Amino acid sequence: MITTNTPTVPEREIDEILGVVRGNTVRARNVGRDITQFLRNIIGGELKAYSELMTESRNEAYKRMQEEAEKMDADAIVNIRFMTSQISSGGAEMLAYGTAVRLK
Repeated sequence: MITTNTPTVPEREIDEILGVVRGNTVRARNVGRDITQFLRNIIGGELKAYSELMTESRNEAYKRMQEEAEKMDADAIVNIRFMTSQISSGGAEMLAYGTAVRLK
């Protein structure tokens, strides 16, 4: 599966637009991470546990988007974007979306 954040696939022509595909996940922080990250916030530096949580969320949302495109028999996903939103005080949604296409 070819994936790109551009509107076209280099050196390929889009034959058919199949529609928007998306994948999402909602993740919550945990108490253990909150305590260590609170302390890190006081002294400064990267909040690694939260960075890892966001990376895992992005990967899961991306994978789910690809699975949806595969069900549509797509060759590629173009215009891929990521978006996040707060669901509750301790949880956030990560959304990956793009346009599934068939290539010539």
